[in-house]
Amino acid sequence: MKYTGERVIPKVMNPKNGMLIEHIARYEFAKKFSNGRVLDIACGSGYGSEIILQNNSNMEEFVGIDISEEAIYYAKSNYGFDKTSYYVDDALNPNLYKTYGTFDTIISFETIEHFEGDKCFVQNLYNLLKPNGTLIISTPFGKGKDKPCSSPFHVYQYKEEEFIEILEPFSNITMYHQIDTTIEIPKPEQKYYLMVAVCKK
Repeated sequence: MKYTGERVIPKVMNPKNGMLIEHIARYEFAKKFSNGRVLDIACGSGYGSEIILQNNSNMEEFVGIDISEEAIYYAKSNYGFDKTSYYVDDALNPNLYKTYGTFDTIISFETIEHFEGDKCFVQNLYNLLKPNGTLIISTPFGKGKDKPCSSPFHVYQYKEEEFIEILEPFSNITMYHQIDTTIEIPKPEQKYYLMVAVCKK
């Protein structure tokens, strides 16, 4: 699979690439919350499965979904471990939960900013999550949904209050911020680049 800058492909990227390092850190962070059936929606090349599954006795199954046939083919070819399965589907398909069932943990990294229909997407995530399940979802900080984006791959980028508002179906939201490999409860004096929300149903 060709690296275009949109999807992370560790096997063809420089290990010192900042975007790669940040993405790996998010999966390491998500691993602490991952148990039972885990869904990675917009899983891309599938590399996250290797991180989530490693030394994780709480895992039962890892399901990756992506709209790209090329990405899913690559994921199956390179990260087709025991307990993993990958499917081509649309994150905005309202019938996802009917097709794939429900999950204890859902991971959604750098997805929601890529398309119109964020409310539909969040409702899909809610429907896919079991009661008391955990969603770990990230997006970059932006100037607001009504402002131009710096990334050619993004439809819009959120202010933090906009991101929290769109996640309102979830009963409990804990906001973390990320800079480089650090993901933490935000400190007032620190500048961060990404938001990571841990949501409970």
